[in-house]
Amino acid sequence: MAKELKIGKHVIGTGHPTYIIAEIGINHNGDIKIAEEMIRAAKQAGVSAVKFQKRTPLLCVPPEERTKMRETPWGYITYLEYREHVEFGKAEYARINDLCKELDIDWFASVWDEEAIDFLEQFDPIAYKVPSAALTDTGLVDKLNATGRPIILSTGMSTMEQIRTAVSHFDIDRLAITHATSAYPCDPKDLNLRMVETLTNEFDCPVGYSGHETGLIPTVVAVGLGATIVERHFTLDRAMWGTDQSASVEPNGMARLVKYIRVTEQALGDGVKKVYDSELPSLKKLRRVK
Repeated sequence: MAKELKIGKHVIGTGHPTYIIAEIGINHNGDIKIAEEMIRAAKQAGVSAVKFQKRTPLLCVPPEERTKMRETPWGYITYLEYREHVEFGKAEYARINDLCKELDIDWFASVWDEEAIDFLEQFDPIAYKVPSAALTDTGLVDKLNATGRPIILSTGMSTMEQIRTAVSHFDIDRLAITHATSAYPCDPKDLNLRMVETLTNEFDCPVGYSGHETGLIPTVVAVGLGATIVERHFTLDRAMWGTDQSASVEPNGMARLVKYIRVTEQALGDGVKKVYDSELPSLKKLRRVK
């Protein structure tokens, strides 16, 4: 059985409610008012946590990409300028922190560089997420482990050997792993949901699923296969501008997803065959030979 991990007020692991994360990411498009609206909508939908992404653009954007031009809501600007527009600073994260405390909902962020860790430490985060793109960044991985905080490691676009190497850099009792396929949106044939079972069988820590598909069914199936964490990109409206919007779930869809997951948890049971009290009337009425 996978070990347990405590994040915020939640215990994650087999036998506990699935930890459901609404990944706001950068779907707020750099607007704190939109971000606050998204947090409220996520809370209303019943999720466990909201998650953001924190980058230092000069460190994360390769030099050859910085001056490439792009059409954006802020005009025809360079890719570096675009990345700077969607980043929140101290004032915005302070508002996020205050609102999440007010609403009693967990929040944390994926970190894409070491300076982002230093920035977020001022908010005493309950956890960190390692994005799939950073799984092989040993400097980042080691610095995250040194914080002593719970870590969720995403495994998209990685081999099993790369995953094993990354896991070896962490204290396993503070780690959770999420299966992911880094395509946006992801075709069902590439989801490979049985990787949830593969990771659960190999690693002695909670395992989850970070989904980028269109629709809700595969995420619910992942819970049936043993995922104790699920994460889906979240948006107010998939028609909003941004690269992650089309693979995101809107508020009504997120509320349905939470409901489907909670029903699935009840329906899975314990695998021990028994005659339920609810069956007794049928037993008395229908069974001819006792």
